[in-house]
Order: sequence, then C-alpha cells, then structure tokens
Amino acid sequence: MRVFPVYAPKLIVKHARIFVSGVIWVKDLGRLEFEKGKFLLPRQSLPQVKRAIMELNEMIEHQHNEAKTA
Repeated sequence: MRVFPVYAPKLIVKHARIFVSGVIWVKDLGRLEFEKGKFLLPRQSLPQVKRAIMELNEMIEHQHNEAKTA
C-alpha cells in the first residue's frame, strides 16, 4: 500500500498504471482500491471521494487513448 500525503492526481494515476491493481491511501480521501488500472468506486463513500475517483479514472482513460493514437 502506497501512502500519498496530498492528493496529487498525476502521481496517483502513474502509480495505478504501473502496478495495475492494489490499494493506496490518500490523505483526506482515505483508502482507494484499483483493479486492472482503474479505480473502484466504493459502495458507500463521500461525494468528494466519488469526484476524485471519477477524475482519476478520466485521466487514466485519457492517457490510454493518447497512447493508442501515438
């Protein structure tokens, strides 16, 4: 489990793309799980956590699409 003391989306996405599946902990967001390079949305979570997960997954998808076209 990697600990991020601040919410740094680019670093978090980089970590998720490298390790493909696992768990990270982000200060103020808590524990986030990712599987197959995408972050999983917990059943019950705060709105700020849902927004962050949606943002992270969008960044992952955008990077994936860029890699396809390059």
